[in-house]
Amino acid sequence: MANFLKKAFSDMKESAKAQHEVDKANMAAVKAESKAQWEEAKAMGKPETRKAVLKAERDKQIQKAPQRKAQADARIASAKGSK
Repeated sequence: MANFLKKAFSDMKESAKAQHEVDKANMAAVKAESKAQWEEAKAMGKPETRKAVLKAERDKQIQKAPQRKAQADARIASAKGSK
């Protein structure tokens, strides 16, 4: 029984260390994303930057739209064919 408890506590300790590493990595990622968002917000205050970013987003959406439509059409055809 004592050996079982030692192994259980050892496993819990290893698991806690691993989770701590995951938490540290996630926190670093959140911190970097937050800083990026802040810098983007500062840059968006400039009219020329805002226009360029919005145009790029619109262009990206326009390029993706036909692919999304084709995928939706395929799903519709699949759903109609499976009845």
